[in-house]
Amino acid sequence: MTDIKFSILVVDDEAGNRQILRQILKDKYKLFFAAEGMAALDIAAQNKPDMILLDINMPGIDGYETCRRLKANPAAADIPIIFITALGDVGDESNGFEAGCVDYITKPVSAPIVLHRVAAHLEIAHHRRLAEETVKIRTKQLNESQQSAVIMLGEAGHYNDTDTGSHVWRMASYCGEIARVCVWPVNMLESLELAAVMHDVGKIGIPGSILRKPGKLDPNEWKIMETHTTIGHSILSKSNTPLFEMAAVVAHYHHEKYNGTGYPKGLKEEEIPESAAIVAVADVFDALTMIRPYKEAWPIDMAFEEIKKGSGSHFNPHIVECFFEAMDEIIRIKESWDQKEKEGSS
Repeated sequence: MTDIKFSILVVDDEAGNRQILRQILKDKYKLFFAAEGMAALDIAAQNKPDMILLDINMPGIDGYETCRRLKANPAAADIPIIFITALGDVGDESNGFEAGCVDYITKPVSAPIVLHRVAAHLEIAHHRRLAEETVKIRTKQLNESQQSAVIMLGEAGHYNDTDTGSHVWRMASYCGEIARVCVWPVNMLESLELAAVMHDVGKIGIPGSILRKPGKLDPNEWKIMETHTTIGHSILSKSNTPLFEMAAVVAHYHHEKYNGTGYPKGLKEEEIPESAAIVAVADVFDALTMIRPYKEAWPIDMAFEEIKKGSGSHFNPHIVECFFEAMDEIIRIKESWDQKEKEGSS
């Protein structure tokens, strides 16, 4: 820490007190000075010092109010503040700590005490910031690793079938928009979009001859195909992180139907997790509007009509209502992905 030049803002309405602190601190720290609270707020906002030494009794807003305002500002809230004040002005020290200060130094100040207290609190603040930066970096790395895993699992699920690579991302965008209309919290909405990408990861365990069959599957082939839900659940449930827990649920239940005729569990109505019910609508809509070896892409108005027909039988009626409320954005998402695919193939 000795190689770092820290900065300190000294706030005191008496020029003599500012000069004393200048003499004590000038050789070790970069210094800023203010004679009253409002000026201190401006200097702190512009320069973000590493510490503030703050008098209590000042004209205008006093030290307590200045401290409170600094702590209410996210850009300055982490700056340690030490009150420097006359012994008779200290009063109830709890007022200062409640306002947000970390310590008191009484006047007349002692140079060794000032240097020791300042160095100690700068050390604490410095290590806290380093720890916070380390957490941010590791969190970013973890998020990037998690997203990479999502991408790989999404690709793996469709490696041997006839879906285009954009299918999972397009329908994931549909899921996010439906969840937004369903008033999901933003963090849950974002998790659903990533979980939806992995909804068919279990297809990695289905023979390619079934996945790539150009015609309809026979009953035995369908039984095998249906196991992709339990295979996907088995793969994704190996992780206990919230994202992969949601992905495991989605993979397991996105082929359940509202009337109980779906698979693999035959769940019905509200037994079906809402995350899976949203994916079910988005997945079918995207499948209808995609070209497959055994069918042409449906016109978008026919696909919407088919979703409407399935309300209350295949799909949760509430989710269908949200889907139609999001219709304009769903169409925009589809057109955007269609354009991307067109540009990618040209």
